[in-house]
Amino acid sequence: MEVLVSDTSVIIDLDRGELLDHLFGLPYEFCVPDLLYKKELAGNLGDRLQALGLNVVELMPEELSRAATLRRQVKVLSTPDTFAFALAQARRWTLLTGDRALRDLCVQQGVEMHGVLWVIAELNRVGVTDAGVLHAALTTIQAHPRCRLPKADVRSTLAALCGK
Repeated sequence: MEVLVSDTSVIIDLDRGELLDHLFGLPYEFCVPDLLYKKELAGNLGDRLQALGLNVVELMPEELSRAATLRRQVKVLSTPDTFAFALAQARRWTLLTGDRALRDLCVQQGVEMHGVLWVIAELNRVGVTDAGVLHAALTTIQAHPRCRLPKADVRSTLAALCGK
């Protein structure tokens, strides 16, 4: 089964849209690095995610070294983001991220990545939930003041969910 490593931004957006329960209905394994979990998800949300099936993965020494190097080289990335990237890169897993700098690094380094809109498309494609629920969720996500999803892509995804 394909493994997807998530950063926090994707989890937060999916939580805002009340899609976390649906996420784990997809035919993928989901994980986060242990440092990201401890710093950003531990508590009620983290407990809920683990109950749903989220795996918390400890990085190997060479992955830790890669994350530390990235943190020094790409100053705009947080330490949890470098951990997620190093894990995905080393194990050839796909990264789920909404962070622009992290997405750019994935493109530069040839690491496969997707974002929230891809997750919504997958939920629709696989039939985990219906298009109406996904449309409402995406509408809620994009209405949040901290939403950074590209407006044109959101509009086209919403239109596709309506069958237009």
